[in-house]
Amino acid sequence: MPPNANTSVLRNRIATKINDGDLVNSDTATQSSLRSLKALKGTEVVIDGVIYDIAEFVHPGGEVIKFFGGNDVTVQYKMIHPYHTGKHLEKMMMVGKVVDYEPEYKFDTPFEREIKSEVFKIVRRGREFGTPGYFFRAFFYIALFFFMQYTFATSTTFFNYDRWYKSGLFTAVVFGVAQAFIGLNVQHDANHGAASKRPWINDLLGFGTDLIGSNKWNWMAQHWTHHAYTNHSEKDPDSFSAEPMFAFNDYPIGHPQRKWWHKFQGGYFLFMLGFYWLSTVFNPQVMDLRQRGAQFVGIQMENDYIVKRRKYAMALRASYIFLNIYSPFVNNGLSWATFGIIMLMGISESLTLSLLFSLSHNFIHSDRDPTSEYKKTGESICWFKSQVETSSTYGGAISGYLTGGLNFQVEHHLFPRMSSAWYPYIAPKVREICAKHGVKYAYYPWIWENLFSTFSYMHKVGTGCNWELKPLSGRA
Repeated sequence: MPPNANTSVLRNRIATKINDGDLVNSDTATQSSLRSLKALKGTEVVIDGVIYDIAEFVHPGGEVIKFFGGNDVTVQYKMIHPYHTGKHLEKMMMVGKVVDYEPEYKFDTPFEREIKSEVFKIVRRGREFGTPGYFFRAFFYIALFFFMQYTFATSTTFFNYDRWYKSGLFTAVVFGVAQAFIGLNVQHDANHGAASKRPWINDLLGFGTDLIGSNKWNWMAQHWTHHAYTNHSEKDPDSFSAEPMFAFNDYPIGHPQRKWWHKFQGGYFLFMLGFYWLSTVFNPQVMDLRQRGAQFVGIQMENDYIVKRRKYAMALRASYIFLNIYSPFVNNGLSWATFGIIMLMGISESLTLSLLFSLSHNFIHSDRDPTSEYKKTGESICWFKSQVETSSTYGGAISGYLTGGLNFQVEHHLFPRMSSAWYPYIAPKVREICAKHGVKYAYYPWIWENLFSTFSYMHKVGTGCNWELKPLSGRA
């Protein structure tokens, strides 16, 4: 979703020369209107500069389409509908156009056409959803989660136990990892609409986000925006969500977002990731469902779909706090020791989730400015190419079973609505086509290699050494 120019001065993809509500055509019942993006209604979306009213549109993927009401969804639409042509848009009611539409990304390039053609020979249309193996894995992790949730919420043996596996330390670590497995293996595919062709299954499994202390709708707002604009320093919420604590973006020396303590972020990076759970569970954004990262880049979150779901989001969060913070204190005593067990659970979840996520786009030689050519020449860049060069893949199928396929980040970003179960099968072909087209594909055979590259990247970004002059080399 491109941003609303009036929401953020950093973004201005849609320019307009007319006032809100001004209509160039007098008869709006029979003719399209020209409008600015900020004049969109909560039941309208923009695709390729054309405004569509989706109030009465029956979407095959379910009501989730209304989540994006009031926004430009050009990139999101194209990235999750790889089979669609312009004829599919004729099913929706066109009501107007946005003036002076200038996209940063382009689609239907030779690279995109070939990679889709070859991958779709491996995964036929209609089969891209969860396999029996995926659901076996998903339900195993779901069963593990609920068993550990019951154990953690009802245990009275954090400190007084007769078997080591009843101790608070063991229970906290296993429960934390079990929650992370839900985030990696269940909710992620589901909230991408990739688990099943049946919308209600995706919707149901998507609530796994709330079961582990986050929120489904806030996650979708940030994550789908991240997918659309991966590593875009001004439009990808993931690229700046950790600021000012540490910086993922490699800002130039003297940039206001660069802080003195970032010089040490290679050392404290892992430590700070351990607090991800704490910042998520007590994030007040669950009350209004206005995800601040997405809102900062101009995403509108005031449509009826979102407003109606605020009460459910708060109820789910209250339930999580009751089960995993209030109950342990009641059952094991209000003490620093009990607090420590709760924090150990949160840290275990945090490190399992956030460390794996941080590898995906932050590594040596990752493309940190995918739209640089657009900024120089005004020429749109291939979205599919940018997804490859901003992402990395490590390991193979076994890593995929543990991470929900998120070790195949290149494949995931090319085909976000394909179940993670298919990524090991398409990865060799994706690498082959990238090599043919000269697209840089980052692959690490082992996770520790990706980890080393990520920590090296964070250190170099923090110190700004990538911007230092190298007079003896003849390069800057």
